[in-house]
Amino acid sequence: MGWAARFLTAVSFLAAGVLFAPDALLGGSGRSGAGVAAARLAHVLCFATAWGAALWVTFIGGIVMFKYLPRHQFGSLQGKMFPAYFMLISVCSAISVAAFAYLHPWKTASTIERYQLGFLISALGFDLSNLLVFTPMTTEMMMRRHKIEKDLGIGSEVGFSKNAEVARTSPTLAAMNKKFGMIHGLSSLANIMAFGSLAMHSWYLASKLQI
Repeated sequence: MGWAARFLTAVSFLAAGVLFAPDALLGGSGRSGAGVAAARLAHVLCFATAWGAALWVTFIGGIVMFKYLPRHQFGSLQGKMFPAYFMLISVCSAISVAAFAYLHPWKTASTIERYQLGFLISALGFDLSNLLVFTPMTTEMMMRRHKIEKDLGIGSEVGFSKNAEVARTSPTLAAMNKKFGMIHGLSSLANIMAFGSLAMHSWYLASKLQI
């Protein structure tokens, strides 16, 4: 993931430059027709990728896997998938911010366009918080809980009922469940907030379509 992290950093700095210092970054040369078309294409493709990936992982893929995979297998898979998922949508969100800021510079943007830029920046911020903070913490807590559960002889079953049953008689597991639940809850909240921000922007984009 090293190359992806470097690419995300570069794109994030580019987005910040286009947002806060467009004249310095673009040399005051204005926007060419090809540049505008490329920015529109980049914005639409990256927004659609981020929103679609978030929709699938949050409301379909994760739920189906939890219902049908053994719990430890499901957790290990999520521990590998989520860093890649949040890296993807963070890169896409950063490109969307840069493209939208290029198309609608802050100084000349309307109030609605500034709100939309705010939604995109919010989505990027929530995605980065998951990528850099919550997901590593959640994965670490999950692995520690897996070890406790293996010692107690559970974790190979599908669903969460066995954990809840054993936690009633195991203070160690109960305490770990509480810690994991708090971190996982924050991660889920950040993911939902990012998805909601992108959903608000999808309404704006839909209002611009002529079908």
